[in-house]
Formats: sequence, structure tokens, C-alpha cells
Amino acid sequence: MPPDPPAGSRAGSRAPADPLASLAALEGVPSAFAGTRDGVDAMLRDRGLRRTPPELTGESLLRGAWASAVLEGSASELEAVRSGAGDDVARAALRVSVELLGLVPTLQRAPLQALARLHSLAGSGEVDESRLGRPRDAEAADRLRVLAGRLVAPTSAPAMLVAAVVHAELATAAPFASHNGIVARAAERLVLVSRGVDELSLLVPEEAHRRLRAEYESNLRAYAGAGGSSGVHAWLLYAAEAYAVAAEASPLQG
Repeated sequence: MPPDPPAGSRAGSRAPADPLASLAALEGVPSAFAGTRDGVDAMLRDRGLRRTPPELTGESLLRGAWASAVLEGSASELEAVRSGAGDDVARAALRVSVELLGLVPTLQRAPLQALARLHSLAGSGEVDESRLGRPRDAEAADRLRVLAGRLVAPTSAPAMLVAAVVHAELATAAPFASHNGIVARAAERLVLVSRGVDELSLLVPEEAHRRLRAEYESNLRAYAGAGGSSGVHAWLLYAAEAYAVAAEASPLQG
């Protein structure tokens, strides 16, 4: 998980009650997320005030599944995925996208169950049933428990920051036997929906990461690496930029 603040900013040896709030206070992070959220809200308001047909949500989920699959190594084209003719990786991402929004209440109530379901969907037919939805070892189980705890704990951190941390933690900890990138990107979208940033799931964050692939992958490496708080800081600034691109990739934009 992201590191706690330096010892000088803590009360004795106790971890802060709201560790995500300390991330929201990092230099440049508040303004980056505030600016992106304003832009996203304006786009959704200006283009979404008219009746938004469910087909647009479906299109967003489809584009997101394809982009996530590409980032996971799929060679399938978007139109192949649209027609159901994608490769195994694309089909895994598509299985997740079909059930994703139905997991919003589960994420809010029992986040570990929601994350396990995401992996079960992605790995269905490809991973032994005994490993579906289960952490790969005790360390991975601990990381998942900490992450789930932060998802249900009150926080003053922006919802977009929470989504970014969930994504990076799952992608870098790789807690499941397979498909961790697909699970991470699906969980990110799920947080954006469940926390009211994008209730109709019209943003396409997966496509933003595909378009920004070099920066995406380098910032995830920094998050996971020995850079500590500097890597987390860099990831959060990248994520604010990526969510702006996610709005540009929305089917609301045409």
C-alpha cells in the first residue's frame, strides 16, 4: 500500500486514521484532481443532460474492455471484440465488463467479495477453479485486506484518487493467480462509478491508459519500485491526467 506520511507528521507510532488523505495533500495533487474533476463534471453535465441511452454505457464498457485487453497483451482489434471474435484475453476482459456495474453494491458493502468476483470472471475457463477469486499467497491476502479496509473506511481524499490507488495497488501487488491488470482496471472503473464520479460509467479510463501506455506502465513501475512516496506521487499526478483523457475517450464525445 502507499506509505504513511513521514514519522514527524504522525502521532507517536500510530498510523493515521485516514492515510489516503495524506496522499491527497501531496504537492500538486489537490489541484490536479480538482481540475480534472471539474472538466469531467462539465463534460458529463453538458453532454449528459440530454437523456443518455444505455447504449452509450454499453459502448463505454466495450471500449474499456478492449483497451484493457490490449494492455494485457491482446492482439484483437476493437471490431473483433465487438463481434465476439476476440482472443482469450479480450474475452476475459469482456466477461468482466458485462457484469461490472452489477458489482457496485458489492464493492460498497463487501469490497473483498467484489474483487474476488472480478478475478473469477476474468479467469473463468482459464484458471483452475480452486484459484478463482483467491489470493495467491498469504502476503497477497494481507494486501487485499488492507485495500478493502481502506475502501470502506471514511476518507476525505477525492474519489478519483481512491480509484487511482485501488488500480495501482491491484496492478502492482498482483494478488491473484492471473489477469491482475484486467482486475485492476475494472476495479478502478468500479470505484469511479460507486463514488459518484461517473454514475453511468461513460468515462473510458482503460482507453486513457492505452493511449498513454508508456507513461502508464512507467508510473506503475515507479509506484511498485523503491522510489517509495515519490513513485506514489508520480502515479497520482499521472492518474489525474489520465482521467481527463478518459473523458475525451467517452462515447459522449462522439
